[in-house]
Amino acid sequence: MKLLVTAVALALMLPGWVSAAGFHIREQGSKAMGMANAFAAQADDPSAIFYNPAGIVFQTGTQVSLGVTVINVPETEFRGTTKLGDVASGLGVEQQVDTEARDDIFFPPNFYMTTRKEGSPWAFGIGIGSLYPLAKRWDTTSPFRDEIKEIAIKPINVNPTVAYLFESINLGVAVGIDYTYADVWLEKSACVDAYALGAVPVPGLTAVQLGELELEADGDGWGYNFGLLWQPLETLSFGVAYRSEIELDFDGDADYQITSAGQSVYGAPPLSYTDSIYSTGAETEITLPDTWSFAVAWKPTRKLTVEFDADRFGWSSYDSLDILFDENTVLSDSLNRKDWNDVWAYRFGAQYAVTETLDLRVGYARDNTPVPNDTIGPELPDADRNNYTFGFGYHTDRAVFDFAYMWVDFDDRKVDNETQTGTYKSDAYLFAANLTYFF
Repeated sequence: MKLLVTAVALALMLPGWVSAAGFHIREQGSKAMGMANAFAAQADDPSAIFYNPAGIVFQTGTQVSLGVTVINVPETEFRGTTKLGDVASGLGVEQQVDTEARDDIFFPPNFYMTTRKEGSPWAFGIGIGSLYPLAKRWDTTSPFRDEIKEIAIKPINVNPTVAYLFESINLGVAVGIDYTYADVWLEKSACVDAYALGAVPVPGLTAVQLGELELEADGDGWGYNFGLLWQPLETLSFGVAYRSEIELDFDGDADYQITSAGQSVYGAPPLSYTDSIYSTGAETEITLPDTWSFAVAWKPTRKLTVEFDADRFGWSSYDSLDILFDENTVLSDSLNRKDWNDVWAYRFGAQYAVTETLDLRVGYARDNTPVPNDTIGPELPDADRNNYTFGFGYHTDRAVFDFAYMWVDFDDRKVDNETQTGTYKSDAYLFAANLTYFF
């Protein structure tokens, strides 16, 4: 049994868990998404609370907006060589693979409410959204199952905001508070080479699945944000927005079940179902990055608006992910180096007023991945990408309906590190709709 516990501990010290910061959803409003999220210098609908909260002070009356973004990742493909288990410790095996992740689809919602009385320099608002959702599923027989089989992160962010207009210079300023709560679900396997640690060889079997780990946790944290929006001319505006880091402290439970194959390979006596399960507490900390947006919008004609945004993401805050299990269990702490990089994204968007009630929008963005070659894994096989968007808005006296579509074209991601050598290929398709009502 001691040999079995040692093997379990070694097999779980793997580099591939996942972070809630691993996938930032910039698509928090359909109007902005139709222009590739180049919106911080316009910020002229309630989603300004996310893109640039100073924009709400240029909006009059009370508005309520409800929306959803449908994110579909139809396939993530990997071709190359990967290592099932930890080869460095003598418990792994290399193999050639050609595998795909299961289709992923999720629906982060958004809600905004803003209010400003006619003639008042003050405006108030609140936004509720999901800034860091993530879903990824690999087959139970996938060569990545010892790093990740399934991950689901369901966060919610609540953002109250207050803004003030310096009317003499047409400058809006805003500050807000961010509260983020997140649930995390993780499932993975522990696998080793069938010949490791003196195991009895099993004909035709190169790796043995020792057990299954399930981890469920939740956490929360606080941050702040501010924005500036200056309109020196009716045809020209400049925007700056900042959102601070948020440190999430996660606490939860981990269950590890030793499989019958794991018991037999290491000569352990048969265990009952109850005795084969080990439960313990687990905790970790994740720091979500700070973000800056710098933007300029210009109206060359009465009907046409164009905008350019540059966004900076402080992903260097995500340098490690350490999962600490309670003492005196069979589970070893999982210490995972990440060392992500700060990156920039560049966005171009345009809107054309076809009629008094119909606007058409297009956009393009170039997003750079923060994930370095050394620490990329199957839980988030990220890559630099091109985003292509279009959308429309239909207006009535009391409401606006906005729709947008985005195609995310990931560059092929070539990987060569300690756990895998090969290429990831992926695409994503996003649809978004918002209904905004004026009171």
